[in-house]
Amino acid sequence: MAATTHTVGNQAPPLVAYDVFGGDRVLTEALERHLSDAPPELLEEVRDDLTVLGRAAGSAQAQEWARQANENPPRLVTHDRYGNRIDEVDFHPAWHRLLGKAVGAGLTDAWGRPAGHLRRAAGFFVWSQAEAGHGCPVSMTHAAVPALRVDPELASVWEPLLTSHLYERELRPSAAKAGVLFGMGMTEKQGGSDVRANTTTATALDAAGEYLLTGHKWFCSAPMCDGFLVLAQAPGGLTCFLVPRVLPDGSRNAFALQRLKDKLGNRSNASSEVEFDRTWARRVGEEGRGVKTIIEMVAATRLDCAIGSAAQMRQALTQAVHHAEHRSAFGARLIEQPLMRNVLADLALESEAATVLTMRLAAAYDADTDQERAFLRIAVPAAKYWVTKRCTPMVAEALECLGGNGYVEESGLPRLLRESPLNSIWEGSGNVQALDVLRALQREPLALNAFLQEVGLARGADHRLDSAIKDLLTDLADLEGIQARARRVVERIALVLQGSLLVRWAPPEVADAFCASRLGHDWGSAFGTLPHSLDLGAVVERARIAG
Repeated sequence: MAATTHTVGNQAPPLVAYDVFGGDRVLTEALERHLSDAPPELLEEVRDDLTVLGRAAGSAQAQEWARQANENPPRLVTHDRYGNRIDEVDFHPAWHRLLGKAVGAGLTDAWGRPAGHLRRAAGFFVWSQAEAGHGCPVSMTHAAVPALRVDPELASVWEPLLTSHLYERELRPSAAKAGVLFGMGMTEKQGGSDVRANTTTATALDAAGEYLLTGHKWFCSAPMCDGFLVLAQAPGGLTCFLVPRVLPDGSRNAFALQRLKDKLGNRSNASSEVEFDRTWARRVGEEGRGVKTIIEMVAATRLDCAIGSAAQMRQALTQAVHHAEHRSAFGARLIEQPLMRNVLADLALESEAATVLTMRLAAAYDADTDQERAFLRIAVPAAKYWVTKRCTPMVAEALECLGGNGYVEESGLPRLLRESPLNSIWEGSGNVQALDVLRALQREPLALNAFLQEVGLARGADHRLDSAIKDLLTDLADLEGIQARARRVVERIALVLQGSLLVRWAPPEVADAFCASRLGHDWGSAFGTLPHSLDLGAVVERARIAG
């Protein structure tokens, strides 16, 4: 018999059946801004594609797939029933549905179509809000293209498969597939981020470009991919290699999965340790040029880390605002309470700054000029450092907006919180990014010039931004203890860049609030400490789901 002691009230309805793309004013404005010079039919095509993806991302079906994929993590299957070594990972069907949707939406296809990077980045931002774990093989497959282009022969074979919109889950020879996924393996037990400490060895075979690898990779994510780019020590030094899972004759390559990592978050995705024992590989690029060959892949995945974190921030903000819109306390809706409005506005600033920055970087990839390439050299590691660092505290604050309801698994916020530190670690942790920015500043003067020209486009529009730029230049002129100050310097680079973009493109109330808090130092040590005199209501209103 149903209980009659009370009825449930004052609860937010489920946030479902909404358009993740069309409901995001910041993202839709960024797309239109960066495609303003494109043919109108291209903008319409991109908008239509993202609307379809956005509605799918906000659907009950995608939310259920995300729940299933995370509650049923992948399972390592080393042998078949007869004792034969197969080294496979068994995923829940929901994982394949999420991944199939991502590939079908063109999220591995950026390098060869108009505005490819921007439209793909926007799509990655949208679909990552449905579930983040499956984005790992999507990102690596997308990023493998520039590394393979070092070898035109390899690129001609693999690039059409990498950029295909068809997902085929079975392990088969690449020639028998309409689409493939790629991973990478650089980290080893002894090396961590110091890839030059690599001890995996490569022995040349008689056939040109063919080698046998022996060694161990400590982190190899998405091990059911069709191929992997890995680093190993060849006679000529550290070299990049392509390792297929299945050889052309249909036999399995030596790719022994030792175990799957038991991770804090990212539960739907398999991260493995793998042993190479006379594993067949094809050299990519010249011997001894491994880091140079794979660096463009690393840069592209670093940008994806920033985009993925920006997506998580937007989803956390969306959940917090939705809850505050529908829940009442002390005689008014939460969204109308001054202190909650301050918290939500602060979260909205962080989200908008991250979204605007990552879309600007994606557009720079499409422009592909010397100026934009120099700009990306500093901007990508700085964005990766800062946006991924801001993700965890922001998601935690958004969870708190839901109170105890946010702490419950059914809300989805705990999964989001567990996922939030990941992008700061993958593809080089915070220190690696900060040191990479310093390296660019010291060795590539064109990169600093390009960055200063970019932020200079907003000069004179806000005195706090002008002052922050001046302080940054003072920092850069002082080389005393620069490595120990690297994080502080890179944080300032990222904030100045975000401030300049918002001053140029965001509504005045958003730019004013960002400059006052992040650049003008009128801000506390936690979210929700913005100056009360700002137009916080307008900032929160902009963050609500449009439509």
